[in-house]
This record gives sequence, C-alpha cells and structure tokens, in this order.
Amino acid sequence: MQWYQRRVAITAGLLMPSLPNKSSGFASSLLKDKDNNKVAMSEVVMICIVLCTSEYCLETTQQLEDKIKEKAQEAYAEKISFNSEQELFSNTITTCLQELVLHLDSLCEPALSAMLKVNWSTLDSVGDQSAYTTSITSHLAATVPAVRDLLHNSRKYFTNYCLKFANSFIPKYVNQIYKCKPVSTVGAEQLLLDTHSLKTVLLQLPSLGSAVARKPAPSFTKTVSQGMVRAEMILKLVMAPSESQIAFVESYINLLADKDIGDFQKVLEMKGFKRSEQMDMIELFKKTANISDSENVASVADQDSSRIRKLEKLIKKQF
Repeated sequence: MQWYQRRVAITAGLLMPSLPNKSSGFASSLLKDKDNNKVAMSEVVMICIVLCTSEYCLETTQQLEDKIKEKAQEAYAEKISFNSEQELFSNTITTCLQELVLHLDSLCEPALSAMLKVNWSTLDSVGDQSAYTTSITSHLAATVPAVRDLLHNSRKYFTNYCLKFANSFIPKYVNQIYKCKPVSTVGAEQLLLDTHSLKTVLLQLPSLGSAVARKPAPSFTKTVSQGMVRAEMILKLVMAPSESQIAFVESYINLLADKDIGDFQKVLEMKGFKRSEQMDMIELFKKTANISDSENVASVADQDSSRIRKLEKLIKKQF
C-alpha cells in the first residue's frame, strides 16, 4: 500500500507547482494591462486544468482505496487509508478556486475604484447605469462563461467559484458605497439604480451567457440577495429625510436591523452630517437600539481589530 501512497503523493506534488506563480504578480500584471487579458486568461485556463486534474485524482484515489480494501484481508482493511493523499488534492482544488476568484476580483477592482472618482454630491439627474457598472458587467460576461466551459465536468466547483466570488465581491462593493461621501439624493438614486443592475447580473452569474438558463443554487441566491439588498437599504436610508432624527434612526434600525455604531456613522457621513450632528445622532441611536456601553466598546474593538488585520495583509503583500 505504501508504494501506492508514495506514487499518489508524488502526483499531488506535481500539480500545485503547475499553478501560476504568485510571486510573478498574476493579479498585479493584470491590473497594469487592463485592455489585454490574453495572458491572464491563459493562466485561468491552466488553473482550471489543474483543478479538473485534481478532482479526477481525488476521485480515483478514493476508488483505489476502496479497491485495495476489497482485496485485502479483513484484519488489514481498516488500516488502509489514503486520507492524507486525498487532502493534498483537496487543498490544490481550494487553491485553484481562490486563484480564479482573485482573477475576477482583480478585473473588477479598477471599476470599484472608479466609483470614488465620481462626485456623487453634485449629480443633478439619474441616467443609465454608470460606467463602473458597465465595466464590471462586461468583465463578468467575458470571464464567467469561459470558466464555466472549462469546468463543464466539474459543475459543483463552478458553483463554488460563483459563490466564493459573490462572498468576496459584495462586501467590497458595499464598502465602496460607504466611501462615496457625501451623496446627494440624486446621487443615491443613481447608485441605487447601479446596485439593482449589478444585483440582477450577479443573480444570473452561474448561467451568464448560457443558452440554457439554470436555476442557481439556493445558497448562492441567498448570498447575493442578502448582500445586495443591504446595499440597496443603505442607499434608501441616504435618500430618506432626516429632519426628524428619531424617525431617521428608527428607519435605519427597521431597514438594516443593525446595531453596529460604525456602520451607522458611515451612513451619517454619506448624508453629509457634521461631526457634532453625528455625535447627537449616535447617542440617539444607542438609546433607541438599546446599545449598552459594553456593546459599544466591543464594536470599537472590532473596528480596531479589522484595521489591524488589513494592515497585516498590506505588510505581507509587501514582503
């Protein structure tokens, strides 16, 4: 059995080095040349090949284990296990999915950055979807169907890819919305239109560009709907009147069901409240939402912890 285990382990060890070299700057090279995606797509093809090969090896290794157990004497059958070797293939598949999501995230990054270059406080009319929305949609339409075709025999991993991307992209998008400050009512209406357009595309992501429209997995639909609805609610709050502070605070609590003071303050900043006004509103928010001092301290600690984690990531990228 050890002979088989060594051979399987050697095979698994050959797959990971076949992935694009992270040190070569796969994502950064893509960002430097946004108009030419040929090199990046060739690497996507390689990642998908490694993923499919790893999946095949994972399944074959399980079959091999079952076959050896079948041939072995009962006393030895329980000792036969290829779990360690199977874990190597599973880890390679996980890495492949992470790399595919990183690729799509990198394509969308410039468009998300472009959101902050728009002066949302001076917009005087709502038009078609914004340029950044069109850019994101174009990248999704060009990339996701290609990955689906490459993983046509690995449907569950393609579904996983879509889910992982949604879990990665949507929080980034919500965070960018918070940074669009201050925002006028018209600006919030435009962002709301953009958000609805993106939500529609994201909900169709698994079957994007396909002649056959398949119903997405419930977990995927739930993830996209919850994340993008939150973005929509934030923008509706920015559009809401705030002459009555108590009415605005109650609307926030009802729409978002969120007691996080940091997030509440971000909405106040989007609406253009002065610092002194924000403090009054926050005190009213704490009272209305029944937030204790200990919860407030925990919220601040979480924000500090989040900032530290972001700083650690930046340091790791540089070294």
